[in-house]
Amino acid sequence: MKFAKTRVAVALLAVTGLALAGCASGARGGSGEGKVDDSKLQQTTPAAKGDIDRVTWNSTYGELATLDPAKAFNYPENTIVSNLCEPLFQMQPDFSIKPNLATKAETTDGLTWKIGIRDKVTFWDGSPMTMQDVLYSLKRHNDPSEGSYWTGGVTANIAKVEQSGDHEITITLKSPDQILPSSLSTVLGVVVQEKQRKAAGQNYGNPDTGVMCTGPLSYTPGDWKQGQSITLKRFDGYWNADKKAKAKEVQIGFVVDPTAIATGLKSGDIQGSYDVPLPALGELSSSSTGAMVYGQGMQIMAIISTGKGTFGDPAVRRALTRATDRQAIADTVYEGTATPSRSVVPQSPWDAIPDAAKLRDKELPDLSYDVKAAKEELKAAKVDLSKPIKIAYPSERGFYADILNEMANGAKELGLTLQPTGVPSAQFGAFFSDPKAREGFDGFVTTNYLSAPDPLLHLISVAKTGSDQNYSGFSDPQVDSALDAALAEKDVKKRTELTVKAEALVMQQQPWVPIDDLAVRMYLNKKVTGAPASFVYLYYPWAADLGSAE
Repeated sequence: MKFAKTRVAVALLAVTGLALAGCASGARGGSGEGKVDDSKLQQTTPAAKGDIDRVTWNSTYGELATLDPAKAFNYPENTIVSNLCEPLFQMQPDFSIKPNLATKAETTDGLTWKIGIRDKVTFWDGSPMTMQDVLYSLKRHNDPSEGSYWTGGVTANIAKVEQSGDHEITITLKSPDQILPSSLSTVLGVVVQEKQRKAAGQNYGNPDTGVMCTGPLSYTPGDWKQGQSITLKRFDGYWNADKKAKAKEVQIGFVVDPTAIATGLKSGDIQGSYDVPLPALGELSSSSTGAMVYGQGMQIMAIISTGKGTFGDPAVRRALTRATDRQAIADTVYEGTATPSRSVVPQSPWDAIPDAAKLRDKELPDLSYDVKAAKEELKAAKVDLSKPIKIAYPSERGFYADILNEMANGAKELGLTLQPTGVPSAQFGAFFSDPKAREGFDGFVTTNYLSAPDPLLHLISVAKTGSDQNYSGFSDPQVDSALDAALAEKDVKKRTELTVKAEALVMQQQPWVPIDDLAVRMYLNKKVTGAPASFVYLYYPWAADLGSAE
């Protein structure tokens, strides 16, 4: 799938953030074991015992740029907007998808979807959510004047959206998509109030104007103190009585310095945070005010091929994957909170799909650390192996250099030369949007996450011809055909089989060299509980679940 600006935003966040985004989930492609047992990674924390007046949280990646859902494709924005503006379907902590503002979704051919819309839902101002609001919101992403970061891919496949009943819409697609509800659990399915959006004009989503949505927490203009924090307040008129916010208000700060974050969490001034900085883990492990929680993730650290040079040869990429001690990277760079990746798709989303494990054990290539096997893989290379492999990373982020140095050690075992090359962050960000910026490099690093929990969508994003994260021009008719067949398959079991086969084809060529899956790192003060531990906080209203632990 192709988005106009989405992945650039993610990439830039990974470049400029002062701390790594969360880490690892299970993988079967390495040796040894890390400090965090991936089989015990959590999806949730104990449910709140009661309401609470106020919770203080922190946004490790800093201040958001906007509250506009259409421009939310980054950690700071999504972590906050997910509590305010609701999609038609909702991603759950176990990575399942459930109806939310929608009541049902039906299709026979994957081309025509009839979606029921929930009645008696109100916006924060008390006005009803109308069918026109739903239609308007879904069409925003294809309106060039909106500048949505989600344009393309799923939205480009929509032929029309129309009302087909008092509480029903019909979405007609250009090509079959049997997992459309998964995509509509992201910002693509979010409903905003049309009247307020149009009245706000260019100020929409700004601190003084905000947004008007239906979520369990609300935003009041003036509650975003730029440079400091944003406060979300419980919406007492929320339509789902069982999911009303437990906290009367949640204040989210914008502290980015790892030392300051650790100090705030340990003192209790900050009661919780996702994406806890790696340098803070040691200090917080002995905290008396709370504890670290490690959750199932949808994030991965990988090396993306540009399709050029020595690294452009699939045999070289396969050999380097086998020759790199990715467990050592997980244990040292990621402080034991990561595990070697088995694929370009992190493990946890696959763990949520019945019968997938055996299929993947059978179909996927072995990626375990084995220098002898790596040398055998290298024999199939068709490029000049004497030329150095230049891999770019943002020079301000030293941990990437540590990862690439370990990879260089593996390359040396194969008689190859891998050169980690630091690039200023401002320049490195262009690698994700401008092919010219990538010229002269064999590859570049990424810390990446799935936008929706279905592995098929991520495989399409990475490996289908012309897709948004296909930075090397990778194109294989067999892969494209396999991905299309999986997307069009209605039967879940058959679709899983087709997706695994497509994944195996992708991993034989590895347009991305997967390094480590990253688990969620969350700190919770002992006075609060209820927040999901898995990597759903960018799309699920996590703050509404926060309440008293006492």
